[in-house]
Amino acid sequence: MKTTFTQILKQRYYLLFFFSLLVQQTYAQQITIKGKVTSATGDAIPFANVLIKNTSNGAVTDFDGSYSIAAKPTDILVFSSQGYKLKEVAINNQTTINVSMAEDALALNEVVLVGYGSQQKKDLTGAISVVKADEIQKRQITTVADGLQGLVTGVKVRGGGRPGQEANIEIRGLKNLQNANPLYVIDGLVTSANRDFNPNDIESIQVLKDASAAAIYGSRAANGVIIITTKKGKKGPLKVEVSAKTSFTTMPTYSLTGTEEFAKLNNQAYDNAGFPRQNLNMAVNTDWQKEVFSTGMIQDYNASVSGGGDNSTFFMSANYFGNEGTVVSTDFDRISFRVNSSGSKGIFSIGENLAISNSKTDEMSGNPIIDVYRLTPTIPVYDASNPGGYGYGKQGVADTFGTNPLAIADFADTQNENFRIRGNIWAEIKFASWLKYRFNFGYESSFDSYKFLRKVGNWSLNQPPDQSYTDQNKGRSETKLFENTLTFKKEFGKHDLTILVGQTFQKDDYNQIYGTKRNLPINSATGQYYDVLNQGDSPVVGGFINEAALASYLGRLEYNYDNRYLFNAVIRRDGSSRFSKGNQWGNFPSVSAGWRISNESFFKSEFIKDLKLRASYGELGSGNIREYESKSFINNFGQIVLGDGQSLYPSATQVKLSNAQLRWEKLKQTNFGLDVAVLNNDLRFTADYFIARTEDVLFGFPILLTTGNDGGNPISNAATVENKGIELELAYSKKINDFSFNASLNFTKVNNKLVALGNGQNENIVGNTMTRAGNAVGMWYVLQTDGLFQSQEEIQNYKNAAGKVIMPNAVPGDIRFKDVNGDGEINNKDKDIVGSPWPEFEMGFNAGAEYKGFDFSMNWIASHGATVYDGFRSVVDRFDDNSNYRTGIQPWTPENPNTDFPRITKGSTLNSRGDSDRFLESGDFIRLKYIGFGYNLPDSVLKNSGITRARLTLSAQNVITITKYKGLDPEFTNSNIFERGVDNGAFPNLQTYSFGVEFSF
Repeated sequence: MKTTFTQILKQRYYLLFFFSLLVQQTYAQQITIKGKVTSATGDAIPFANVLIKNTSNGAVTDFDGSYSIAAKPTDILVFSSQGYKLKEVAINNQTTINVSMAEDALALNEVVLVGYGSQQKKDLTGAISVVKADEIQKRQITTVADGLQGLVTGVKVRGGGRPGQEANIEIRGLKNLQNANPLYVIDGLVTSANRDFNPNDIESIQVLKDASAAAIYGSRAANGVIIITTKKGKKGPLKVEVSAKTSFTTMPTYSLTGTEEFAKLNNQAYDNAGFPRQNLNMAVNTDWQKEVFSTGMIQDYNASVSGGGDNSTFFMSANYFGNEGTVVSTDFDRISFRVNSSGSKGIFSIGENLAISNSKTDEMSGNPIIDVYRLTPTIPVYDASNPGGYGYGKQGVADTFGTNPLAIADFADTQNENFRIRGNIWAEIKFASWLKYRFNFGYESSFDSYKFLRKVGNWSLNQPPDQSYTDQNKGRSETKLFENTLTFKKEFGKHDLTILVGQTFQKDDYNQIYGTKRNLPINSATGQYYDVLNQGDSPVVGGFINEAALASYLGRLEYNYDNRYLFNAVIRRDGSSRFSKGNQWGNFPSVSAGWRISNESFFKSEFIKDLKLRASYGELGSGNIREYESKSFINNFGQIVLGDGQSLYPSATQVKLSNAQLRWEKLKQTNFGLDVAVLNNDLRFTADYFIARTEDVLFGFPILLTTGNDGGNPISNAATVENKGIELELAYSKKINDFSFNASLNFTKVNNKLVALGNGQNENIVGNTMTRAGNAVGMWYVLQTDGLFQSQEEIQNYKNAAGKVIMPNAVPGDIRFKDVNGDGEINNKDKDIVGSPWPEFEMGFNAGAEYKGFDFSMNWIASHGATVYDGFRSVVDRFDDNSNYRTGIQPWTPENPNTDFPRITKGSTLNSRGDSDRFLESGDFIRLKYIGFGYNLPDSVLKNSGITRARLTLSAQNVITITKYKGLDPEFTNSNIFERGVDNGAFPNLQTYSFGVEFSF
């Protein structure tokens, strides 16, 4: 028995020894792998998941993107992070594995803000575009809108290079006849992303384009919504980021004649008219463009500090932006600060976003873009015989209507300054994992200061003398926003349900005081004017107050069944003080649905990774009127003589007709969409078709002054406008080892039509445009040219059907105009619609590549089909008055009949009519909007410096433009809806060359 017991012990010992060896061998096979996870641009990716494939064992990267994990030498590590593509790396006995992850442009699980909440990108049923912040921040821009151009389908941006200039932005075409700019929401505050907002603070941008997506904002969302989220702190150690960018800007220039060529053409024009020639000063050869334009400089400096712990985070930033303009006496300066913080304790969370900025603009005086060609080269810049000492022509020597830009910049100075505080405080209580309440208080206050100083001195010929004076005003705006929302979100098996209900109230106040003083004294020591309002005489003072309020109730239901069937419904009810009591409230509903076909059991495709159909319908409103348009305007400054003694009494009179029946204009929009992703989500395609119809459009059409209305055109619900459009986007991205690249192409086609004009009107003529029911807004309505008369015989043979000579006063070399109505005369009755200022389509092409520490990106934009009016040529090619001329022109003469340029003659308007198609041109263009190169210094260089990231950038904007347009810039802007295609001295986009450095600590 003892032997048996001993044998059993031996067997157990051998078994225990065997298992101990096995365990030791198993642990001996594991190694520790360390490394860092970064983006393609070298930025650390915190909180990325690192898993051993086919196991639940893993690790998470820290704030610096570093990780450490124990695994077998033969294992495979799987790296994943939201917004980046999954990456697998075989260990192969390596102990250090650094991984660069490519961004996933599709990013189906990416969280997208949709107003008072968020959704995963894959669950969207409306037309929403997401723009990455770095796509905007890499450009040298003043406002957010400038940076969106070419990046989003359906979004049209037109800006310019004047310091402090704010770009016009239009989402999905023209929806009314007044303001086309969208609603901006920054960190939950309804505001404006104007020139005093720092684009470097942006974390993400969402553009809500269709009615279903924007309906949660109701009456203010008719022009679309742009939601901006600013940067927040993240859990981890303190992070310091510093960036500096310097840019140089250059102005495009006209091809204008010098003195010798100008004199030849000017003398010819006077000779043809039979007038005595001017006594031109041939000793002067002024290049006005060189005198007025110069190289500008932009400086953009940013610094931020961020960090956080388990329960709180913070982000602080400071920015200085200075733009010294390319035009004399123009500049823009902005200083801004931001503090964002948040914290949580149990079920309670609280946070704030606060921004403070001060911006100052030295505005452009007059319009030097026009005056550099209105002034002739024979006029000197300075002339001591003129009041003020500047040259601007003399009668019989240099007749011109032009203004000396240097003189007006000196004698008429305008400065605007704005100090703005805006932000919000929010608090959340999470009653349960599926129910939370949120309170948001938004506040914005702006202190505006305007100062105009008129010095003694002249800037144009025949200008009457004027006293010195100053106009000044001080204004303050204040917005208070109160929002309460309750959100229910819960999953029931395959059912995912989210319900949001809320109430908001917004109060807007603006008050202004203003004053004027004349005959300002001059400081004898400095020569400067005393421009304070306690100096001078003839005081004028005044002021006003505007108030408005908006109360709203809102609700949204989101339903997702098994990630296949998606449904979204929104209702918002708004009440505005801008309307009369019976018309203050409006209801704005929307509904949308989506079907993810790729998740159906019958759908079997390895090629197509995602396939979704979308459809939506929604109604949005607009109260796009001033505060008191529904009320009568009274002028109480009048006086009247009454009675036997002819005594003077105060009086009042109504100066603007009122319309108490004003109501909401309403946009009804239908959208159909398709989302497709193939090749493992590397290739994505999105298509949208929409129909948008705005009814009861609020607009003030002109009425006769005989009605007694001289206080502005009264507003009425008049017109109906319709847009139809197609948006297409194709994007591809791929990463192969250390090389990654991406490219996207977007296409937008929008057709607008005025369905009805209202108020019993059929058409509206503004300048050279006609807005007529059934056509697009602002169509070209001009005389049509038909070549040049080559002989007197041609003139006599140009007759109508009745045999009447149509242009008997013409001479050879004059323009032949078409007699459209056949009455034998050329007059306004012969004008006809000949073209459209709206492009047939616009496109954007974006591409980028990264290799190790180097990266490259570019952005092209294109526009096709628009006909535009070249205001430059309408002046320099007319010759009936005195301006400079285009160099190299060959006017018609008996010796030079083979030309399309008519004979030139002083005084006659026959060949200089601005209301003909002579000055209409193609507005087509292709432009390299941005091209940039970057380099991230490797860690081996930085490891002992204390710097975690260092980056150098070199970029250029607007450096290549392919166009036949003869003006300065085919990408011009005109804020007049009816004259959208008129380029009348618009400030052009500038060529910009930038160098930047970025550091992180």
